[in-house]
This record gives sequence, structure tokens and C-alpha cells, in this order.
Amino acid sequence: MSDLIRSKFNRRGVLKSSMALMTGGLLSRYSLEKAAADTEPAIKNVNLNSSPSTLKITDMRYAIIVKPGPSPCPIIRIDTNQGVYGLGEVRDVGGYQYAMVLKNRIMGENPLKIDFLFQKLQQFGGISRQAGGVCAIEMALWDLAGKVYNIPVYQMLGGQWRDKIRIYADTTESDDPKEYGRRAKERVAMGLTWMKMDLGINVLEGMPGMVMEPAGQSKWELRNQPHPFMATEVTDKGIDRLCEYVAAVRENIGYSMPLSMDHLGHVGVKSAIRLGKAYEKFNLEWIEDVIPWYYTDLLKEITDASPTPTITGEDIYEIADFEKLCSNHAVDKIHPDLATSGGILRTHKIGDMAFGYGVPMAMHFAGTPVSCMANVHCAAATRNFLALENHSLDVPWWQDLVNGPEKPLIQQGYIKVPEAPGLGVTLNDDLCKQHLKPGTGYFEPTPMWDDVQSISDSIFS
Repeated sequence: MSDLIRSKFNRRGVLKSSMALMTGGLLSRYSLEKAAADTEPAIKNVNLNSSPSTLKITDMRYAIIVKPGPSPCPIIRIDTNQGVYGLGEVRDVGGYQYAMVLKNRIMGENPLKIDFLFQKLQQFGGISRQAGGVCAIEMALWDLAGKVYNIPVYQMLGGQWRDKIRIYADTTESDDPKEYGRRAKERVAMGLTWMKMDLGINVLEGMPGMVMEPAGQSKWELRNQPHPFMATEVTDKGIDRLCEYVAAVRENIGYSMPLSMDHLGHVGVKSAIRLGKAYEKFNLEWIEDVIPWYYTDLLKEITDASPTPTITGEDIYEIADFEKLCSNHAVDKIHPDLATSGGILRTHKIGDMAFGYGVPMAMHFAGTPVSCMANVHCAAATRNFLALENHSLDVPWWQDLVNGPEKPLIQQGYIKVPEAPGLGVTLNDDLCKQHLKPGTGYFEPTPMWDDVQSISDSIFS
């Protein structure tokens, strides 16, 4: 550019700038109005039926759904002063009371303060179903937040790693290995790409020489005594018989799809190791909950000695307990149930933590589509996710308990991640009412849970 042209260009720029300054006062009102108009797209997607800063929780109610499989399943609904509500679910077979006892601690709070409220409530969670109330409320808060901001939950967790979620399921059991295999083949025909089989020492009952165990044990011992104290071991003959079942399933589904195993029975550490070695030829994806999860050293002993991978986690609440397992590589994979492990955000954090230790994460689930969608959003946003369990493939009306997602909900072994706000589902009221627990109502008022249960929840002085 020549000096002459540059000079004219600079003078023109100065002139324009001067004119702009001279007319600035006249245009100030217009500029403010235009600036306000320009901000509209930033809030365009907010639910205009709500004002986030003044949103308050006004009520919490419940409905208890009964279905085949693990059940009943309490669904909760958190209502607000602006008509927006959120849905959550207490873990299957857990009591609605776990959630309702916390109602008075969230009344009047802004539901968008999700982490604040979780920190307030988390002390009231515990292992297995004891965490059901805290997790149900956490799910409902995320559903509510997504509806307010018109965004799916997975996006608030950092976005998608996948847009469809692989599911896995087991089959009904049979004492006949051939029948067991046939039922497995039916699952393949349904489009599943991952399968799990329940196979424990219960199928050996009444067969002499299969299992060594003390006679006369009580029902409490058989159900509640931890494995190492049962004095129960599987014999070589018993292991050979169990392998017949696994072989029958593999013959029917082949070796191109993952096959996992659960419910081995309350056997000793050495038997768990021997089973892990016997199952090596079947290339199982994992054997599950071989002993209670809190015996870290014993789990590691089994994991180190077994060529078949191990997994646990569906009864764990605290992230520190998951990290203890992962950091010690006491199991090969973890398996949280989101309705126990702290809800959506903390399960996502558990996955991220496990990824850092090189540990994959499958997810346990056995409830209604409400909790299922909470799992789907978490799985979509968690990098090391493998597959999500489903216990309702044989319940034809299960998917119709909710409206919103594309049907069929499970297509060729996957659930599509919904793009609708929040969890992406609303309840099919008519169908839900048909499957209520006898003697219970449908989201009836719960003033009996409004009163403060304790003056102080402080955990330190």
C-alpha cells in the first residue's frame, strides 16, 4: 500500500471514529435496547415456564411400581413452585421411606443446586438399598435441571462418548444344561450383543458328591453369612457339572459375543479360584461378586489367581471404596448400581476415577425406565463404560411405563440416548396406575413427611 493510499485510509478511519463518538449520546438508548435484544439467544433454550434463580422445591411424592423381576420399584417426584418437576427412583426392592425421610431436608431449596443438596444428603446413604433415597433424589434433581435449561442430562456431565448404550441381560435358569443353552440362543435372536448367565451351586443341590458343606445350616446363614464363613467348597465333580452349563450356552451363542456370569454361590476363596480356572476355556467376560466386596485382600487373591476376570460393585456406596478396589486392582472391572453408588454425577466420577487406574466399568440395573434413563445418560458421558444390565426383557409393558423415548426402547441390544431435556421421559400415568403396589396411591400428598426429623444433621462439631 502506498503512503498516499495509507494516508487517505487512516484519515477516513479517524473521521469515522470521530463521527461515531459525536453521535454516541444520541444512539445510547438504541444501543442498550439492541444489546438487550442480542442477549436473547443466550437464554432462548431456557424453559420459559421457570425462572431458575427463584425456583424452589415445594413437594416430594412417590408411587410404587410392581413388575416381574426385582421389585417393587418406588418412583419419586420432586415438585417446584414453577410447575417443573423431576423424576427419580429408589433402587429396586428398596423402601420409599429411604427417600421420603429426606423430604424435609430439601423443601424450600433451589433444586438446581444439585451438588450442594447432594452434600447435604449424602450422609444418609449407605450400602446397597440404604442409598436408595439419596440416589433417587439426585436423579430427580438432574431431571429437573435438564428440563429447566432444556438440555439432556448427559450434556451437563460433559457430553457424549456414545449415542447408544449397549445392554446385557441374563436368561431364566434351568436345571437342564441343554435347555439353558436353548434359552440363551433366544436372547441372541432378540438382538443382544452381550449376555450374562446366573450359574451357582444351587443347580447342584441334591446331587451327591458335588458340593461339600455343613449340614443343617439355617436360612439366615445361607443368606446372610459372608462366603468365607460358610465352609462350602465345590468338588471336582461339581465343577465338571457346572462347566456343562457354560459349554451349552457357548455352543448356542458362540464365542463372538461377551458372556458374563453371576451368582456363583457362597463358596470359599479357593473354590472361587478353582472355578475361575475351570471357566478359562469359555472366555468369560467376568465372574461377579465372588465374595463380599469389602474383603479387598481376598478379592485380590482371587483376581490374581483366576484367569477369568472378576467384577464387583453393585452394593457399594462410597467412591473411596471403589477407589480402594481399583487402586489395588482387587478386581478386573467394577460394576456400580447408579441407584446405590450416589446417583448420576458420582457414578460418572467413579467411572472417571476407575479409568485412571485402567479399570473398565459395567453398570448394574434392575428397575423401571426412569432409573434406566438415569443410567443411560451416565453411561453416555462416561468413557470407560462397557454395558448396562437389564432385567425386564421379558416384561412386554416395561418400556411403556414411560413416554418420550423412541420405541422399542431396546433395539438390537442397544438403548438410544434421548435428546429430550432432563432424563428424557415422562410417566405413562394410566399404565403406571395399573401396576401400582396393592394398597398404595399414585403420587398422593405426603404431609406426614414434612416435619423436620432432627434438629441438626451436623457430622462434626
